[in-house]
Amino acid sequence: MPAPLTVLAPVTGVVRAMADVPDPVFGAELVGPGMAIDPARDGVVEAIAPIDGTIVKLHPHAFVVTSDAEHSALVHLGLDTVQLGGAGFTLHAHEGDVVTAGDVVVSWDPAAVEAGGRSPICPVVALDGKPGCLTPLVGVGEAVRTGEALFEWS
Repeated sequence: MPAPLTVLAPVTGVVRAMADVPDPVFGAELVGPGMAIDPARDGVVEAIAPIDGTIVKLHPHAFVVTSDAEHSALVHLGLDTVQLGGAGFTLHAHEGDVVTAGDVVVSWDPAAVEAGGRSPICPVVALDGKPGCLTPLVGVGEAVRTGEALFEWS
């Protein structure tokens, strides 16, 4: 059996359960299980690749990194942030780029997102992951820093 994949926190903040994400798709884990991070509100934040792999989708508000046939991680920067049309987000990578966990992909300002009436919470999703495939490495309500291990994916 392959070793579990460690998924890093893409941003600094407080860990939240997916069930507590105020979005029906993420909250019900319809795209996969995961954990969310309520990000720090201290200016521009750099969101990093949570796993080694290739950026297969990149939008200002969200990106997907695929490591192999079974593991793709989605990082969504805030809720309903697609409505911003990229305003307030700076891309530091391109679709097709090979990244190492910890590489900066997007920078953004969670406080500005919140000031605009949107939630800055960041779901980190194990796309198409099976129920029970994740082992949290940080408890809900605990602080996590960018680049620290968030969960393992078996």
